[in-house]
Amino acid sequence: MPHPFFECRIRSLNAGYLLCFSLTMKFMNKLILVKHSLPEILPEIPASEWHLSAEGRLRCQVLADELSGHGPDLIFSSQEPKAEETAQIIAQQLVKPLFIVPGLHEHERKAVLFTNQDQFKVSVRDFFEQPDALVFGEETAVQSLNRFSDAVDKLISQNRDQNLIVVSHGTVITLFAANNCGIEPFPFWSRLDLPSFVVLSIPDLVVLSTTQTLQILPSSPGSSA
Repeated sequence: MPHPFFECRIRSLNAGYLLCFSLTMKFMNKLILVKHSLPEILPEIPASEWHLSAEGRLRCQVLADELSGHGPDLIFSSQEPKAEETAQIIAQQLVKPLFIVPGLHEHERKAVLFTNQDQFKVSVRDFFEQPDALVFGEETAVQSLNRFSDAVDKLISQNRDQNLIVVSHGTVITLFAANNCGIEPFPFWSRLDLPSFVVLSIPDLVVLSTTQTLQILPSSPGSSA
């Protein structure tokens, strides 16, 4: 047990560290990667064409409240309907400009129709475990990562000193986080709800926080598209 003098010093140092970290968090710029809200699943069409469900739209309102605390300046979105609709609700509620950007879309798998959640998870696990192999859809994991990273890097370079929201998809967000932060991809992907978000620092891309589930809303298992 430390002497009371040293214990007091330790407490002071810890308090100073927390204050410093809090101030750093306040003034650093952030990249907020948002996984779109809950879609209406239509197995007969590709997931890239799905729109938000009624519940998904309601969840976006709570999502916007959660995101407001990070002080976003600009909002960017994938071109896919469920992401764009998520971004539109966020932008309207936060009164922030929204831009639709090529390259932020999900891993390309238009020829793969949704069958069931268990089979989908098996395919995604294979995708993460064999990043250079074309095992699922029309892109490898490496190709998806490179395309998404190029788009995000361009947004960061063009919008310095801004907090950026990027509304996208679970698989590419996971690839980006795993590549930059050493996160194990499949477990991370499995925990991302619809919606959810990851906050990274700019420019060093360190994960500051992850909101995997909005607790006040009904949680939806699984991570399609």
